[in-house]
Amino acid sequence: MNFELNDEQQQLADSLAKYLASHYDFDKRKAIIHSASGVSDAVWAAFAEMGLTAIALPEADGGFGGGALDLMAAMEACGQALVVEPLLDNIGLAGRLVAKAGSQAQRAALLPGLIDGSLKLAFAGLEPGRRYELAPQTTTATANAEGWLLNGAKCVVTGAPSANRLIVSARSADGASLFIVDPKAPGVSLNPSRSVDGLRVADVSFDKVNLGADALLGPQGGALPLFEEATDFATALLCAEAIGAMQFANETTLEYLKTRKQFGAPIGANQVLQHRIVEMVIVTEQARSMATLAASKVDSAADPKERARAVSAAKVKIADSARQVSQEAVQLHGGMGMSEELKISHTFRRLTMIAQRFGDADHHLERYAALT
Repeated sequence: MNFELNDEQQQLADSLAKYLASHYDFDKRKAIIHSASGVSDAVWAAFAEMGLTAIALPEADGGFGGGALDLMAAMEACGQALVVEPLLDNIGLAGRLVAKAGSQAQRAALLPGLIDGSLKLAFAGLEPGRRYELAPQTTTATANAEGWLLNGAKCVVTGAPSANRLIVSARSADGASLFIVDPKAPGVSLNPSRSVDGLRVADVSFDKVNLGADALLGPQGGALPLFEEATDFATALLCAEAIGAMQFANETTLEYLKTRKQFGAPIGANQVLQHRIVEMVIVTEQARSMATLAASKVDSAADPKERARAVSAAKVKIADSARQVSQEAVQLHGGMGMSEELKISHTFRRLTMIAQRFGDADHHLERYAALT
């Protein structure tokens, strides 16, 4: 497998890294998190201008027809900067579902706005009490003369507070289906909050929400493979984001070991601490290899089981590596490692949440075993 970036991928990664270095430092990120919306419209517009929102969308819909490998370096840069804008949820989940399942009219109504940054989407998939189960059970859609009647609830929908449209999974008479829902429609209520790592999320409830017939996205009752594929794609991108966060943790910890002095000498002169930072780097590089494999498989695997196995194997490695690197980084910083003033404490929180999202290590071990 070729681990080198091509010219286009490298140019995008360099442009994004340069932008984030000058417009998304730690202080600016904190200001965005504590703003009313929790996201920056200016940053989102810049992402759209750089083409990030279009890379993974089909050329027929105005995108660039790329895949997870084309976004890996960009997601690593977002991981290093701890970006809180819901880029992954727009391009890896909701946007991908629209591109894969939408009719021509639905794609024309949603994807141009997603590409130019004027419209944001969020995928409402998880249900209370069902952990990582993708098949909807408690959220139901009942066909009627006007279209559909939607009832139920979704939890921890990342990006929902700023989304213009929700892509909602629900159980219909024939199985799992997807629907396009206006979050401001009668009967839809959002309970927004901020996650541990600073992202804006919301619990969403649906009380007798009337949807038109054109709200159905994709085949009635046959949508489960669609959001399994989209979730695998998003998980591969999440793994790449984790690599960026771990890379920052390694770099800032190494710098701290070089500059922090005790008894007149840098603490990094201690051989035991040197071994620990080397182990962090090795673990990160192993995780990078697995993340690259996952991105390759979601782009190219013809067999869904092959794709799912690669993604689950990568997520297990990423979850374990994220825990080890983040905990070691905090411990090597001492008590300062948990202070609000240091970015490493926020990196610890992001890596902790990444290890849980889309399934923790135990979930993906069980999934991998079931697919073998």
